[in-house]
Amino acid sequence: MTATELVQAYYAAFNAGDMPAFLDLLTEDVVHDINQGERQIGKATFAAFMDKMNRCYRERLTDIVVMQNAEGSRAAAEFVVHGEYLADDEGLPPANGQTYVLPAGAFFEIRNGKVARISNYYNLNDWVAQVG
Repeated sequence: MTATELVQAYYAAFNAGDMPAFLDLLTEDVVHDINQGERQIGKATFAAFMDKMNRCYRERLTDIVVMQNAEGSRAAAEFVVHGEYLADDEGLPPANGQTYVLPAGAFFEIRNGKVARISNYYNLNDWVAQVG
């Protein structure tokens, strides 16, 4: 599987809500750089993050474009997030089912056919303005 195919499979599993398939695409020591937040390390930590995200948000990604370097060790994706804010997330405005549409992107490091690092980026101020 190429890096592009891996990232496409990652987002297909995300959109399908298939967390076992989604997490299976990660290395055990995956590094997750959270947008405007901390760096988390490890598949178990990433799974806990996704549990919280799935409780607070319902999201579907569209218009996904994936690019990779020649070696297949790096990839990037640009996409649009269509979401619904379901439950309060600490430090953010109260949730009451607000919807949002947000351009976003991510950078990936690929190792041994799995995602070893993902760094997500979106405009948090834009999101807050849409749900606030």
